Amino acid sequence: MRSYTAEPSLPPPGATPHARPHLSIATPASTPVSGSGPDSTVAPASVPRAPAPERAASAAPTTATAMTAGAQPLNRLAAYVNAHSHALLRVTVGIVFFGFGVLKLFPSASPAEQLAVDAATKMTLGMVPETVLLLSLAALETAIGIGLIVGRRLLRPALVAFFLHMGGVFSTLLLLPDAMWQPHSPAPTMEGQYVVKNVVLVAVCLVVAAHEWSRGDRSRAGNGAG
Repeated sequence: MRSYTAEPSLPPPGATPHARPHLSIATPASTPVSGSGPDSTVAPASVPRAPAPERAASAAPTTATAMTAGAQPLNRLAAYVNAHSHALLRVTVGIVFFGFGVLKLFPSASPAEQLAVDAATKMTLGMVPETVLLLSLAALETAIGIGLIVGRRLLRPALVAFFLHMGGVFSTLLLLPDAMWQPHSPAPTMEGQYVVKNVVLVAVCLVVAAHEWSRGDRSRAGNGAG
């Protein structure tokens, strides 16, 4: 790398002897030079900024920091729900079934009472009295609800009973077409919508069942490895 020194330029002949010689300032060795040749320009040296005062570091938190602090309760809630999601799904479906089952124990308390009795009568070919059918449905739904809420050893029998019961519930779409579907239209009636919405409960219990069966497989694998 070249280094330059300042040299005085001599005045041309005939110039005033008292004129000061022009000094050409050379570019320091550490200063970058843009381009090459006689027409090159000297890039100005960067001037370091003075450090910010210490009190700037202790200023009020920024908006992003405030938003992060405000989101902490939501993050804790999300982590809790994520850790207990399967239990939450299981218990909520159990509460729904328990409530619907208890309603069927009281005459005319359940809006789906007559619909369930008509479907069950067709499935049993009318060989079982309606009162017995209604009490049996009430006991079944209540037992499913208790099994889902309690879980543990009652969970698997409750899930099996749930899916069997859902098979009977969805069969009403075929057994009672006049009550399930609007005339000359594929749209379901109010009673049909009451049945179709059970797909949500089926999806929830599929998730619960998959988690329960996979946990059982992991525990058996762990016992075999030990």
